[in-house]
Amino acid sequence: MEEKGQLKRALTEATAGAIAGAISRMVTSPLDVIKIRFQVQLEPTSSWTLLQRELYKPSKYTGILQAAKDIYLEEGLPGFWRGNVPALLMYMPYTAIQFMVLHKLKSFAAGSSKTEDHLQLSPYLSYLSGALAGCAATVGSYPFDLLRTILASQGEPKVYSSMRSAFVDIIKTRGARGLYAGLGPTLVEIIPYAGLQFGTYDTCKRWMMSWNRYRLSNLSSSRSDDSLSSFQLFLCGFAAGTFSKAVCHPLDVVKKRFQVIAITQEVRVLFLVFQAIFYLHAPISSD
Repeated sequence: MEEKGQLKRALTEATAGAIAGAISRMVTSPLDVIKIRFQVQLEPTSSWTLLQRELYKPSKYTGILQAAKDIYLEEGLPGFWRGNVPALLMYMPYTAIQFMVLHKLKSFAAGSSKTEDHLQLSPYLSYLSGALAGCAATVGSYPFDLLRTILASQGEPKVYSSMRSAFVDIIKTRGARGLYAGLGPTLVEIIPYAGLQFGTYDTCKRWMMSWNRYRLSNLSSSRSDDSLSSFQLFLCGFAAGTFSKAVCHPLDVVKKRFQVIAITQEVRVLFLVFQAIFYLHAPISSD
């Protein structure tokens, strides 16, 4: 019965994590699209700029507001949710696998499935459990992450019109292995990111609980409840997410570049060749 209760609790946490991931993804999709555009743009140092003979052309996206305006004018509102379907398909299994594996690892390390007992683990075990859970979730949902990045990174004109066309093209040109292009850099990023995220979250919860105990002792209260409020849990999650993202963002940029270049390199090369032929045969203006 106890084992069934543990399994039910793990499934509940996994389902809650999947739903939360889907909702947060829908809300933050516009910012995610803008972020990916900044991460993968190669101007003005690429051969693309040289072929256009615009040696001093600035980057297309130079600021958040300017990027949002350009995306809206060129692609309309749907442009801010480009790649959202594969992102949802990624986030739901990702968060479900992550929370389930994390719960199992912490339960094994603590010898108990109770959340309060998990907080007694050393910070090192919290970081390690988070890193391993992030790796498992990444491997399980990676093809959707790749498709999300490719679709969200392309502006107008599109290389792929839909998730299906991107999926079919990758399978035809690279086989099933193509769906895991860039997995190595992704794992290099996710290990410190997930470790910092969950390790810092647990550390912040311990600090908050200590603060609650200190506050209650100063109030001469007979209460001994040091449990965290919803707002305190929000603050812990916000601090952990912000810190881990800030530290690991350079690795995320590298990951996105690998994902885009690994798949679209052939398309870019053909496009550059076409542009070179066009400019070589274009008539020279008398001006």
